[in-house]
Amino acid sequence: MKRFAELLDRLVLTPSRNGKLKLLTDYFRVVEDPDRGLALAAITGDLSFASVKPAILRALIAERMDQILFGYSYDYVGDLAETVSLVWPQNKAEGSHELTLTETVAMLQRASRSDAPKVLATLLDQADVSSRFAIIKLVTSGLRIGVSARLAKQSLADLGGVDVSEIEEVWHGLTPPYLALFAWLEGRVPRPERVAAALFRPVMLAHPVGDNDLDKLDPADFAAEWKWDGIRVQVVAEGGVQRLYSRTGDDISGAFPDLLEAMNFEGVIDGELLVGNPFGKTGTFSDLQQRLNRKTVSPKMQSQFPVFVRAYDLLQLGSDDLRALTYVERRDVLGGFVTTLDPARFDVSRNVAFDDWNELEALRRMPPHPIIEGIMLKRLDSPYLAGRPKGPWFKWKRDPHTIDAVLMYAQRGHGKRSSYYSDYTFGVWTGAEGAEELVPVGKAYFGFTDEELRQIDKYVRDNTIERFGPVRSVRANRTQGLVLEVAFEGLNRSTRHKSGIAMRFPRISRLRWDKPAGEADRLETLADLLDK
Repeated sequence: MKRFAELLDRLVLTPSRNGKLKLLTDYFRVVEDPDRGLALAAITGDLSFASVKPAILRALIAERMDQILFGYSYDYVGDLAETVSLVWPQNKAEGSHELTLTETVAMLQRASRSDAPKVLATLLDQADVSSRFAIIKLVTSGLRIGVSARLAKQSLADLGGVDVSEIEEVWHGLTPPYLALFAWLEGRVPRPERVAAALFRPVMLAHPVGDNDLDKLDPADFAAEWKWDGIRVQVVAEGGVQRLYSRTGDDISGAFPDLLEAMNFEGVIDGELLVGNPFGKTGTFSDLQQRLNRKTVSPKMQSQFPVFVRAYDLLQLGSDDLRALTYVERRDVLGGFVTTLDPARFDVSRNVAFDDWNELEALRRMPPHPIIEGIMLKRLDSPYLAGRPKGPWFKWKRDPHTIDAVLMYAQRGHGKRSSYYSDYTFGVWTGAEGAEELVPVGKAYFGFTDEELRQIDKYVRDNTIERFGPVRSVRANRTQGLVLEVAFEGLNRSTRHKSGIAMRFPRISRLRWDKPAGEADRLETLADLLDK
């Protein structure tokens, strides 16, 4: 357990991607089975404990510490796992056995709902501070160490000297503790076979269009498609098994049983999941969020928010792998294939005709549908390659909208940001002159530099007027307040927010120390933008 705890500590404190990769690769190289496989499962989110819930942890610490004192401690530290690991009474007996990760996981998974509190308390009593931190991270199912599942898979690829796409090809047919996977990466056995049907295929990604990129490209070499504002999905039907995957390989089939019913084919489609139907109204991303991340969906919700897939590409048809074909060849097959599918559930993303980049730029700025967020450029001769190869595909998104908003609330971050107030709620003005008030319109936790983070953190501490647990209310009125220039991709109507508006992908684009809070934007500005 100590080695896993040390890994988490070092990952939290290592900001660079390459540094995290080296830490993971070194850990997988030196730690034996099955500990390393269980660590991998914890990092990728494939390890769960049915009977051990985060609420148990709060109940346990309430038995051991004054809750007001714990509240102050949590507010200061900013992370639940770190706070509990530090304040937990030191009960470890001298010379007691140090449990391995495998032993710890086994105890937690065997625990029934009734004895889970006792099991967890025993584990925390036997552990030191670092190991307690790791145990709590395990049971709360939120490591927050800045490592994605994709990064973990890349570290495995570095370990075995293979391409990460090879690991993604077999990933969904494997289970913890991944003994066969590590044996293959170490050259002891052949690569695991695709033992399950309807597995995920690594997706092909695009690079953003940068400054002067288009000057180096010939428009005649590229096709253009609208970039729709849904979620990128992979639709896989194989051997009588139907699955729907997100672009990162997460199985989201459970939330879309109505779509699975229409997958009466053998093949793999790459496309965009949208609400509505191909020949009627297309819903917003907010509509789609009503169905995302649900294990089950009621018939009423299926009827209220029907979904369909706008197909971009065809990776496999029957037993034929099409990924080595050119974009043009795959699209020819795709066009005919989609005509055999349910027209209420599938259509093809149409190409955008253009002669030069200036013409395409004008189309990008004024797309024909509000749910379009830009344009995709794809080389006509490009095969379907895993990852993000430079050159074949580009994404050219619409320019973001910006408003000036006033900082209202701040909360501590997690991991390396746990000592800073780095998560911000901001608002705009509404109401008649002389009776204006701020209403929250969004939250953001990125878009600023480390130096700007320190500046905002100091401002929050110097201008706090109220505390609500880990959240601080910041002085904000017509004459005093910090104005933030906020960039965002779009707006949706929302009954959950007092303002009636929810922002899409907000981030801080600039700190407006120079601007008086009273000159920040009004809610009517956002309402007008939403209407347009």
